[in-house]
This record gives sequence, C-alpha cells and structure tokens, in this order.
Amino acid sequence: MSTPKVESEQHGELNCWRITSSHAELLIAQQGAQVLSYQRLGEPPLLWLSEQAIFKQGKSVRAGVPVCWPWFGNLKRNPTAVQAMYRAEEGPAHGLVRGRDWQLLGIDSSGESVRVEFTLPDTQGNLRDWPHNVELKLTIVMGEQLTVTLSSYNLDNAPVTLSQALHSYFAVSDVRQVQVEGVEGLNYIETLADWQQRTQQGALVFASETDRIYLQSPEQLHIVDPAWNRRIRLTSSGSRSAVIWNPWTARAVELADMANDGWQRMLCIETANVWDDIVTLAPGATHSLSLCISSEPL
Repeated sequence: MSTPKVESEQHGELNCWRITSSHAELLIAQQGAQVLSYQRLGEPPLLWLSEQAIFKQGKSVRAGVPVCWPWFGNLKRNPTAVQAMYRAEEGPAHGLVRGRDWQLLGIDSSGESVRVEFTLPDTQGNLRDWPHNVELKLTIVMGEQLTVTLSSYNLDNAPVTLSQALHSYFAVSDVRQVQVEGVEGLNYIETLADWQQRTQQGALVFASETDRIYLQSPEQLHIVDPAWNRRIRLTSSGSRSAVIWNPWTARAVELADMANDGWQRMLCIETANVWDDIVTLAPGATHSLSLCISSEPL
C-alpha cells in the first residue's frame, strides 16, 4: 500500500493540487474549492475538464465540480425566500463562492484514502450584499470512489434560506450514445419550454440541448455509457432535486471555454437543492449536500 502523492501546481492564475494514489488521480483548485478532474488510473476520466478551460482568477473553470451557493442559476428564477437573502437587485449566476479562493484546512491520508477540507471564511458575514453568518465547508474524500460534501452551518440568530448545487461535469464517450437511468417517471421542469412541468418517460437520452430540473429525484442515478463499457453511479444525500444539462451545438459555440464539439464529451448532472427543494437553516442548524461518484463495468 503506497501513500498518496500530493503536488502543488499552477494552472494559469490558479493554485491547484494534484493528488495521486495507486488507483486514481484528482486535481483540485483553491479557487472555488473546485474539483477540476478525477480519473481512475487506466480508465477514461470520470469528471470532465474542458479542453479550452480558462484558469483565471474570479472565473469558475468549465470542469469538474463547481460549487453553486447560496443560490443556483439565475437568482431571479429562485424562490422568493432565497432572493430575499440578497440585498442587491442583480446577483451573479450560480451564487457568490465559485470565483473566490477558499482556505485549505488540510490534506490528510489514511491508507489509500485522501481527505481534503476547505472552508470559506467570507461567508461568515463578509459577502457583499449577503449579510449572513454561515460557516461553509467542502470536504473531498478520494478512496475507492470520490465523495464531495458541502456543509452549511448557520451561525446567525435568524434563519437563512439558500439554494445550491454541486455542478458536476461528467466525462462521456459521446453524449448522443449514453442514457441516464433513475429518472423514469419523475416530474421535471423543462426550462427550455417556458419552465413547463412534464413527466419523464423512460430513461433519459440526448438528441438536442437539454436543461431540466428533476423533482423528487432518487438517491441514485446512473450514466450508462456503452462505448466506454461503464456505468457511472451517482449517490446523493441532502438533495431531492437534480439538474441535467448539455448545451448541444449552438450553445457550445457561444461558450469561449468549450470546444465547438466539446458538448459531445460532457454531461452535467447537478446534485442540487433547487425549486421546491431549497434549504432553510434555523439558527445553529447544519445541512450537508453530498455526492458520491463511482463506476463499474457494464
């Protein structure tokens, strides 16, 4: 049994750490406490890192697992209680923490397992126009699988309401050839058709731009990828909603940090607390949103 290796790296303007064990490799950026890539040795990547990713201070990287907090997506599309937490008219997409450097609390290994912990002191009363005191931590554990956990602890004397997501980009052989299992029969919000509520018929396959919020999503979803002979298992906790997104051709061309054909090699399934699944933290309360990623041959 070998001790995992930890190396500091600079990618563009971002400080990063590369962690390599005998069976997997993980790349993490200090900005956003963002997992950038994850790959089991000898296998295709599990998390996708855009070939045209931009590593720039203040800009979330198109890769891995960006953290969306204390709201997800367009603030104006969030429930009133989430909007009311913010004091400005307009808020940036996906919240306030993706473009900030988090504080590394430690990288510890036990056997072949590695645990990385971050915190963001800014959330304890120092986010502009968001005057609340919440201790925010992100814990990443790489062992036989990868687990990412976002914990919010309300230190205020008043309730705090938020939406959030682990905005995971999964690597696939060709999105047109994969399907998502576990969504059969779920109601979802079709954001590309006036936010209508619809019901999923069968497994989800991809033939055009996709941007859906699945409601009452189960603890497990699977990405079935026949060309790579694998099934990616997503196991979530603290979440009853999932966002599934692929930009397809026209949107990909508009994204400077994605190759024009990059949409073929990625699929976002975001473990979330959105829509009717937002979180209200009473004073002293904690909520943890967690995603465990593993894979197995078909």
